[in-house]
Amino acid sequence: MLTAGVVAVQGDVSEHAAAIERAAAAHGEAAEVHEIRTSGTVPGCDVLLMPGGESTTISRLLHSEGIAPEIEAHVAAGKPVLATCAGLIVASRDAKDDRVEPLSILDVTVDRNAFGRQVDSFEAPLDVAGLDEPFPAVFIRAPLIDEVGDCEVLAEWDGRPVAVRDGPVLGTSFHPELTDDVRIHRLAFFEGVPAEAASD
Repeated sequence: MLTAGVVAVQGDVSEHAAAIERAAAAHGEAAEVHEIRTSGTVPGCDVLLMPGGESTTISRLLHSEGIAPEIEAHVAAGKPVLATCAGLIVASRDAKDDRVEPLSILDVTVDRNAFGRQVDSFEAPLDVAGLDEPFPAVFIRAPLIDEVGDCEVLAEWDGRPVAVRDGPVLGTSFHPELTDDVRIHRLAFFEGVPAEAASD
């Protein structure tokens, strides 16, 4: 039984929980999904998901509830994390916004409103490293990854990174949970996990 945690202080929760369960089933596993609102749940999780929502609110609550250091310890132990949209902003090393206290578990800098100022929402077929067919990515006021440090770029849109991996952490600018396609969740938690993380 895979124990998964979805940060649920704010943002999309049920869609990600369902995607995790489907991704686990595709690998012949069952997943028990816990919603994380207070400290104490993260240490018992095998994988974590940081969803979209409002990044300033998510950041504030992660720190005030004592969840932030638990996420950092989870990553330090090599356990997988999928951070999407606002979750990507919070996971970054620099959100370029003093209201966000980033976790620095993903070596990128982010312009948190870049896509939103141009287009509120759109869907684009993305070529993603590790996937055989394009992924139908849904962008909703998406952040722009504008500087990549020691990360692998998994996908780009219009010449700009929109999916990256930093060890056990996979971050996307888009919302993979808003489609029936669970390949990003599979890539984050099963297929693309570094060997040292998968063995923990």
